[in-house]
Amino acid sequence: MTFIEHDGTAHQVDAQLGDTIMQTATRYGIPGIVAECGGNCSCATCHVYVDPAWRPRAGSPSPTEAEMIDCALHVQEGSRLSCQIQLTAELDGLIVRIPESQT
Repeated sequence: MTFIEHDGTAHQVDAQLGDTIMQTATRYGIPGIVAECGGNCSCATCHVYVDPAWRPRAGSPSPTEAEMIDCALHVQEGSRLSCQIQLTAELDGLIVRIPESQT
């Protein structure tokens, strides 16, 4: 999968099936993914934008996730919490962008 920082810096990493995007980001030290709550969907410090081409496969946020996204800065279409997207074979090659507010 690929993480793209707000400034355009791309980080292509090998993600493990079953992990979340957040777990992958923290494993590789991706800047901007703080993950203060450790993946419990109780903060928004792992906020990302799912690339438009990948949104149908990534699914929609749950009501709990949607409430937390409302607490994030720079929310836009495709905003998701990376702790709530589990990586599957269908998401191989996923691209997410990190909001400016998390740099």
